[in-house]
Amino acid sequence: MMALRRMVLEIGMGTDIRGSDYTKAAVRALRDALWHNSLSIGAAVDQPVDAMNVEVLIGVPKPDQVDKAEVLAILPHGTGSVSVVEGGLEIPNDEGTSTTVIANCCAIVRLDI
Repeated sequence: MMALRRMVLEIGMGTDIRGSDYTKAAVRALRDALWHNSLSIGAAVDQPVDAMNVEVLIGVPKPDQVDKAEVLAILPHGTGSVSVVEGGLEIPNDEGTSTTVIANCCAIVRLDI
């Protein structure tokens, strides 16, 4: 009997400097986590790249403002899920007219082995 096993943990950070857009910061955080890697783990265990199951965890100050579907849509391979929790950072400008949003992300890649 096979089971999903954690193979990779990728970590990233994303920002929206002036727009206070939590989804934009979250998408950038996931891209940061994913786009610095080329995973060959699937081939090493004789699995296709689309066999990956990716669990995405995003931390932002206002979790309800993240569009999970938009974040999930950038996964290049496999299937996945997105959870958003309170975290990250929000930095208002001196005038109080805009906020910089920082999102943190981890992507846990699992394979059924």
